[in-house]
Amino acid sequence: MSSDPNDLQTLTARHFLTMEPLVTVPVPDPLHPGPRLTLQQRWTLVQHIQKHFWDRWSKEYLHTISVRSKWGKDKCNLEPGDLVIIKEPTPPLTWKTARVMEVHPGEDKIVRVATVRTANRTVIKRPVVKLCRLPLVL
Repeated sequence: MSSDPNDLQTLTARHFLTMEPLVTVPVPDPLHPGPRLTLQQRWTLVQHIQKHFWDRWSKEYLHTISVRSKWGKDKCNLEPGDLVIIKEPTPPLTWKTARVMEVHPGEDKIVRVATVRTANRTVIKRPVVKLCRLPLVL
């Protein structure tokens, strides 16, 4: 790349893949033309992609912030004051955040149920497996 401010050539992915700039428009493959979608089909595809994204996010990302440990290791129990997401069988954007008000440990002193207060002041009891503690960055 040059240091000339009038040179409008920019780095592209092709530079890193082939070490050359793209000088022509790619020719479409006549044997495999792209699909011609109606607006309804395109909308359905967008909805499917969005649902797939949220399903993967809820299955993969939430497990990374919900620290689970194996048998021999101690794990942090929820504590009053923790901020959590309440996992529900609804789209993730509708999941509520809540503050842990009270914890209910079992006989083994491991918290299995917590009482939480949502943003609209509703107080509910939920099992810990349905709560994901949010990491607080101070």
